[in-house]
Amino acid sequence: MPRDMHVEARVEVPEGVDVEIDGMKVKVSGPKGTLERDFSHARGIILRRENGEVVVETFFADSRRRALVGTIAAHIKNMITGVTKGFRYKMKIMYSHFPVRVEIDEKQGIVRINNFLGEKAPRIARIMPGAKVKVQKTDVVIEGIDIEAVAQTAANIELATKVQDKDRRKFMDGIYIYAREVIEQ
Repeated sequence: MPRDMHVEARVEVPEGVDVEIDGMKVKVSGPKGTLERDFSHARGIILRRENGEVVVETFFADSRRRALVGTIAAHIKNMITGVTKGFRYKMKIMYSHFPVRVEIDEKQGIVRINNFLGEKAPRIARIMPGAKVKVQKTDVVIEGIDIEAVAQTAANIELATKVQDKDRRKFMDGIYIYAREVIEQ
């Protein structure tokens, strides 16, 4: 077959991880939990199990479909990594003018940033379902098994502390991501 006729990517499933495929829905279960993902938006892609691997393939691929095969395979790899190890983002609370206080409200699912640039009203960032946030002195640590929930929570916190109407070179206050890592046992 010519190169563009058939494109496939294989994702190995490690011991202790169970991957269920129902059409275009993928459910990955492991020691840390379960993640589900629906890829039904991807037309022309085929998902199947074969010899301890997940095979993502397509036929008569154009550049978009070829890229989509790699993207779906990467999502499944991230799901497997999440249920076996987990993800952690570390953020640093930076301030030079006004001391910033960060509070976690788990009941409402928000991070409240008080006294940012001396503002009276707190700034609010949403915690995505599946992410756990902890404050340790000048660090904010976000952990979870779903990389998208962890990364979006970190992005929400970073966006909430964006400096507006001031010179960014002088007012470098904010909460910034400084490490992304896989949690090792």
